[in-house]
Amino acid sequence: MFSGIVEECARVTGIEKEQENVNFTLKCSFVDELKIDQSVAHNGVCLTVVRIQNGEYTVTAMKETLDRSNLRLLKVRDEVNVERSMLMNGRLDGHIVQGHVDGTAECLSVEDTEGSHVYTFRHAFDADMVKRGYFCVDKGSVTVNGVSLTVCHPTKNTFQVCIIPYTYEHTNFHTFRPGSVVNLEFDIVGKYLSRMAALLHE
Repeated sequence: MFSGIVEECARVTGIEKEQENVNFTLKCSFVDELKIDQSVAHNGVCLTVVRIQNGEYTVTAMKETLDRSNLRLLKVRDEVNVERSMLMNGRLDGHIVQGHVDGTAECLSVEDTEGSHVYTFRHAFDADMVKRGYFCVDKGSVTVNGVSLTVCHPTKNTFQVCIIPYTYEHTNFHTFRPGSVVNLEFDIVGKYLSRMAALLHE
């Protein structure tokens, strides 16, 4: 489990396809603290560390993960938001993030508001998925590329988020442009409530 508070941007140093899987090698400041089999969120996707060597670490993404996320679009030298799993005795500064990305969204616009940035994103709309809790609510939580954020002005398939300068500088949000593809994880609380409501009405 994660909190959506990104620790830093890791740099992709290698990409290797292995049958249906892809191995990503990355470099970041806490490589020496990692252990094999440890979970690390990459743009919000929970991946397992499988190798640590020469100051870099490697994680493996399977086809389902690649199909559902923007990891399939990564290139060498790209920046990736990374977060290690939560400590149970720590503060939950963001919200409950599973690292199970629900899908992707497209950046429609980036507006500089003289201090902060407002991003508008568009995602696919599926009425059946909405019934299962895959939607945004105003002032609710959403995870965008692993970052815990507050939703503004949601519609059935768009929403906005406001990014403060610190988040802009210390995550890969500063690389987003109209057309950029980001990972989305909707709030797990909404999914549980939607599932419970559906069961009660069966």
